[in-house]
Amino acid sequence: MIVHDWGEIEYTQARKEMQKLHSQALKGHENHLILCSHPNVFTLGSDEKKSFDVPCVQSDRGGSISCHSPGQNVYYFCFEVQKPVLFYKKVLHSFEDFFMKYLPEAVYEKANPGFYIKNRKIASLGFRYSQGISLHGVSLNVDVDLAFHSLVAPCNLEGIVPTSLANEGVQLTQDQVNSEIVQAITKHFEDAV
Repeated sequence: MIVHDWGEIEYTQARKEMQKLHSQALKGHENHLILCSHPNVFTLGSDEKKSFDVPCVQSDRGGSISCHSPGQNVYYFCFEVQKPVLFYKKVLHSFEDFFMKYLPEAVYEKANPGFYIKNRKIASLGFRYSQGISLHGVSLNVDVDLAFHSLVAPCNLEGIVPTSLANEGVQLTQDQVNSEIVQAITKHFEDAV
C-alpha cells in the first residue's frame, strides 16, 4: 500500500489527482491510500436529486450530500477490489478498530453508511468502483467547525446532527488520527506500507 499525504487540497483538485492514481493502480496493481482534508465544501453524491441552499460540487460517488472542511480527515482508497463486499468490510473493520479504542459508543449504521453516536454523525463512507479499482472513501470529523457542518443535515438525514472527536471529548490531532487509521488499514488489508 502506497500512502499519499496531500494535506489540505481543494476537492475538485483532489478528484483529478485521485483519477490519476486510479490509472496508476490499474497499471501497477498497487493499492494507493490518500490522506487529505478539504477547504469548506459541500459535495453531492450521484444518488441525490434534491437541491440545497448551500453551494455544492457534484461528485461521482454514491450517497447524498457530504460536508468537508478543515479539521476533517479524508481517506481516499484507490485499491484493487475483486469483491466489493469483502473490501468494504475490511474498510469498515479498520474504522471500527479505531472507534473501539477511542470512542466505543460510535456504531456503524448500514442503512445510512457512517458512524453515529445516537443521532450524531461523526464519519461518512462512500465508494465507487471502476474497472476493479475503488474510488472515494471515508471522511472522519476530528475537530471541525460544527456550525458550518450544521448548515445541512449530514447526508440529508432528518434528525441527524454532525459531531466530531473533539466535540465528543477525544483529544487527538489529525496526524495522530491518521497514524492510527493507517495502522488499522494496514492490519486489515495485510499490506505493508
